[in-house]
Amino acid sequence: DEHGVAVVITNQVMSTPDAGPAAFMGPQVRPVGGHIIAHASQTRLFFRKGKGENRICKIYDSPHLPEGEAMFSIGKGGVEDATK
Repeated sequence: DEHGVAVVITNQVMSTPDAGPAAFMGPQVRPVGGHIIAHASQTRLFFRKGKGENRICKIYDSPHLPEGEAMFSIGKGGVEDATK
């Protein structure tokens, strides 16, 4: 906020086969960076592939924004509205 610059930190996710009963609810993933990345950032977003060319961005953790999701796609012109 002081300098008006956004910093993007990326992280890798890995599957958790020891998810227990949640394993039947689809793939379970967790961030590899753990608490270090979590505490180094204010807002965390989780991106995943949707149907076709669509992508889903979920607000995973933020002190200022409510949890929510937005769909979009990436085309020749850049980020576009999600295709149906």
